Amino acid sequence: MNHVQQSMGFLREYFFPFGCSVCGVNLVNPRETWHGLCKECDEALELELDEWHEGKTCDYCGKPLISEHDRCLSCRLGENCAYDRVIVLFPYIGKYRHLLGAYKFDKNIVLKNFFAQKIGEELESWIPRNARIVPVPPRPGKIRKNGWDQVAYIAKALKRMHKNGRSLPVSYCLKRLPSKSQKKLGRENRKTNLKGRIVTVRQPPKIAVLIDDVMTTGSTLDACAAALKEAGTEKVFCLCLFYD
Repeated sequence: MNHVQQSMGFLREYFFPFGCSVCGVNLVNPRETWHGLCKECDEALELELDEWHEGKTCDYCGKPLISEHDRCLSCRLGENCAYDRVIVLFPYIGKYRHLLGAYKFDKNIVLKNFFAQKIGEELESWIPRNARIVPVPPRPGKIRKNGWDQVAYIAKALKRMHKNGRSLPVSYCLKRLPSKSQKKLGRENRKTNLKGRIVTVRQPPKIAVLIDDVMTTGSTLDACAAALKEAGTEKVFCLCLFYD
């Protein structure tokens, strides 16, 4: 972050204080106001994230393995999806659930910087040079209703980041047509609800990294990946902040 961004974040917290998104204490330095987290909570999340990544996860859907090896039972028995792999950063429980709520519902928008940093760190080790980040598109009317789209804000933060001297390019090539809300549907209905409802509106990248906030069944990611591949994308990786 540059000095202007530091100052803006510090002023925002001074006049419109949110406090730490996990414990609520006052934020007292530029790094804290930039991430929306106090130093103690930021470091604790970092430590827990490292421990989480040391555990075994499914090499296809990214969810933790219990007794399986390499691939979870659901992925072994289920149909293959259009995406090639999913990586998930956090479980949607406890303080992590609270963290997403502070961002998504309380609109503590500075948390986009924290989420973007974690995504960028994950991508740094394996993202191909010609890959492009593709945000999962919002439901029609969502921005008009809520005033913003939380995934798009993270994508913008990623676009400003630089890793190894290069930016993380973003392609807004997907559009979601009207459909029922996925939250109200079961697993099977989620699959059919979005069939044909995600379309490309411009030429997609050859290698795409779909980003979204929460993965439940993977149906939305599957529909997005299918649309990308139908339009010529060769590989689709997915990176979600949370799994539910």
